[in-house]
Amino acid sequence: MRTVAYVLTALAVFGLAFWAYRENYATQQVLGETRSLQRQIGAAQVRMSVLRAEWAYLNRPSRLMELADINFDALGLLPLAPEQFGRVDEVSYPPDPDLAITDSVDVSTMSDDEGDP
Repeated sequence: MRTVAYVLTALAVFGLAFWAYRENYATQQVLGETRSLQRQIGAAQVRMSVLRAEWAYLNRPSRLMELADINFDALGLLPLAPEQFGRVDEVSYPPDPDLAITDSVDVSTMSDDEGDP
């Protein structure tokens, strides 16, 4: 009987060692993938900051005004004037719909428990 217990214990130890070995390598692989993703995220953040700087450089008001002047004949762009904007009181909003009550309910004859769902 002891021999069977020793054999089962040895098999359990070997099984657990094999499981721990596989888990160790799976964990190492996941950690490597995580490091790779973190490097990619860092590179993307650097690219994003460069793109934001380029966007800010290209959208300088002085540059845009110069481009508008150069391409005036093709685009026909004019500067904005205050007269081009309307006032809030000039906006026509649709009227609020009238909610007509068509069915009347006599509540004087209802008991307290009739109206509750």
